[in-house]
Amino acid sequence: MSLTKKGRLRKERKTVLGAARVFMLSYGDLPDVSASPDFALLQSAYKDKDVSKCKELLELLDAPKPCAAGREWLDILVVSISVAMAFRAYFYEPFNIPTGSMQPTLYGNHSLKADPAKLSMWDTTFLKWGKWLFTGKMYECFRAPFDGYLLFQPTNTGHYDMRVRGAYGLSESMLIPTDVLHGQGGDAPSAIAEPHLPNGLKMGMPVRAGQVLWQGYVVTGDFLFVNRWLWNFRHPQRGDVMIFSTTGIKNLQQGTHYIKRMTGLPNEKFTIKGGKLIVDGKMPMAPRRIAQIQNREKYAPFAYPYAGYLPSGAPNYFIDGKTIVNEGDVVTLGKDEYYACGDNSPSSYDSRFWGSVPAANLRGIAGGVFWPIVNDRWGLIE
Repeated sequence: MSLTKKGRLRKERKTVLGAARVFMLSYGDLPDVSASPDFALLQSAYKDKDVSKCKELLELLDAPKPCAAGREWLDILVVSISVAMAFRAYFYEPFNIPTGSMQPTLYGNHSLKADPAKLSMWDTTFLKWGKWLFTGKMYECFRAPFDGYLLFQPTNTGHYDMRVRGAYGLSESMLIPTDVLHGQGGDAPSAIAEPHLPNGLKMGMPVRAGQVLWQGYVVTGDFLFVNRWLWNFRHPQRGDVMIFSTTGIKNLQQGTHYIKRMTGLPNEKFTIKGGKLIVDGKMPMAPRRIAQIQNREKYAPFAYPYAGYLPSGAPNYFIDGKTIVNEGDVVTLGKDEYYACGDNSPSSYDSRFWGSVPAANLRGIAGGVFWPIVNDRWGLIE
């Protein structure tokens, strides 16, 4: 007998006897099964290590079910999904940054200029999907599909939904990053009264079939993992990049999540003066990222400097004791309240506009950027 055949027999012997043992342990306390004569015969065959008899009796007692392979794969799929959902709910959850309110620390959906004369095959063929897979960047050239007039509709994803309405109805959606129309990629109320494309086209203007509306690179915002367990072992701290639910917070879109940096903790009193955050009469300089924002430094050599902390300058958003419209406005937090500010202070719609974040709304701390892979910000978030 060859070694290969001997190996197969040993494996079969181990599998069959193991299956017999599991079956007896599983059903031995069930009278309907254990009282069967075949069950007693299986016990005897297992004791005598009679592989062929065990196999025959197992087929009688535990007949193969139809579509057994499919059932097994279904079981594996259900268990895998359950584990993934539990992992997402209690440990780490993926999150995409839609806007530029945390720039330059983290980037949301934004645009980059592109010279059509310098495009490569990575931008104009099916290979652009490969480029996007690694860099999150894809060249787009949006043209009017027919004669009509231009429409813009803001979304909550850091884009504008651009369409053309004409005699043929409404065109398909053309998603362009917010910074194309506003010149900034944050989520703060824009100071521009009438958004317009770089070529001067505005809402309601006529366009002709084939006319280039906008062309450039659309860059997907950073994808990161939200650490949902860390705050179970320590209290939230100033400087944490926090993800929180907007539900119940007035003046915010309900049922979504925001990402900002935690700048104020429970029972603190603070204000903004000269671009600095003043907490309980002192200027916090920790952790390092807070100090860099306070000092208007660069977080990396290739990035532009932070703008410091600025008052909102929006009197129509003033809530006494809760918002910071002008320098010197004082905020006093309650015992379960936190203050959230974007690192991109000039373009962030944050607590300076709408007030504090209740502790019950906190969801987790930003852990690390995992996509795009080719990304200066890839890795742990500070």
